[in-house]
Amino acid sequence: MSRTNLILIGMPASGKSTVGVILAKVIGYDFIDTDLLIQKAEKKRLKKIIEERGVDGFLEVENRVNASVEADHCVIATGGSAVYGEEAMRHFKKIGHIMYLKISYEILCKRLKNIRERGVALKEGQTLRDLYDERVVLYEKYADTIVEEGDGDVEDVIVRILKIIDAG
Repeated sequence: MSRTNLILIGMPASGKSTVGVILAKVIGYDFIDTDLLIQKAEKKRLKKIIEERGVDGFLEVENRVNASVEADHCVIATGGSAVYGEEAMRHFKKIGHIMYLKISYEILCKRLKNIRERGVALKEGQTLRDLYDERVVLYEKYADTIVEEGDGDVEDVIVRILKIIDAG
């Protein structure tokens, strides 16, 4: 792969951070979690930013922070809503290879507990199904590679990603 970073996108609970940390160790890259960069920049938890600024305000902050990420030889785990930021996604395309960790809606429901506590950007009246359907289109739009997780564990996903890296 010609670009130096691997950027992981996907729904909350798709394993971006968990896979990202282990993958970074395996391939000798650094690891960046953009949710933590946002919390550091704003000096508050994601949930609090959403409470104070609303979903649209949070998405503006997320886009600004993500568009400013400078990295080299890093695995970057993004927040699930990163794909709403066009500026940030163009930036990620320039600096890395975007991998969509795809999970089914059924697996998402099993994994995701208390969506609001996680700081998920869910608009008023929007269901998890609505959010899933809306985002899948964006994940597929921006992905250079789609990694189908199935019901495998973290190691299975990492093996699939390593095969993609080796083939690229």
